[in-house]
Amino acid sequence: MENSNWISYNELAWVDPIVAPPEEHAAETEKLYRLIRDNSRIAPKTLLHLGSGAGLNDYTFKKYLQVTGVDISDGMLEVAGQINPEAQYFKGDMRTVNLNKQFDAVTCAEAIGYMLTLEDTRQAVSTAHKHLKQGGVFLFTALLKEEFQENNFAYTGSKDDLEITIFENNYRPDPESSIYEAAMIYLIRRLGKLEVYTDLHQGSLFSKETWTRLLKEFGFEIVETKMTDNYSPYLLGEGSYPVQVFTCIKS
Repeated sequence: MENSNWISYNELAWVDPIVAPPEEHAAETEKLYRLIRDNSRIAPKTLLHLGSGAGLNDYTFKKYLQVTGVDISDGMLEVAGQINPEAQYFKGDMRTVNLNKQFDAVTCAEAIGYMLTLEDTRQAVSTAHKHLKQGGVFLFTALLKEEFQENNFAYTGSKDDLEITIFENNYRPDPESSIYEAAMIYLIRRLGKLEVYTDLHQGSLFSKETWTRLLKEFGFEIVETKMTDNYSPYLLGEGSYPVQVFTCIKS
């Protein structure tokens, strides 16, 4: 489930736009927006972003859509508000939040992967369905169990007197498990003085069949696409990072 205590999303949330400036997310987010636009049966003007994080995708989404974001982490909400003052952000859990309104489109981007059980995931999908207008699109990305690879990544960035490097290791303790670990090591140098932080995240791995069955419970029409190069600049060594994109139309 979502964890509001990770230092990555609170005390270290300010790091995100330094190692991954929102401009670097533009090409990826443009692809996601086109999937929303091209598959929606209504003109998409408003977007609800569940698990909006630091607002890095919203930086591009807001060019086309009026953005409302929801996140459980105070640190991420603060950073997102600074990057996107035009958007509205609310603190909430994607499984239970109720804004008492509907939107032309809803996205979870990658954040739905923090739902570790099928029931938690079902609740998050239910939230998206409830907040989505008829004919609108619910879009999210997922790592599929059958395609998962144990990769390593490195992210770097600098600003003023700061130099930051983050190493990430993705690991599945049990090959049959539907959960993987993302271990993070932060190396932060302020005027050359080193600070080291660690964080351990967990994410879910469901099969494409499981996702399809769950989405059809809600009556969604599903369009499937693949993104393979989002993390290529950060990937260390051999391997790939295939991401499944589900574009779901509320019929």
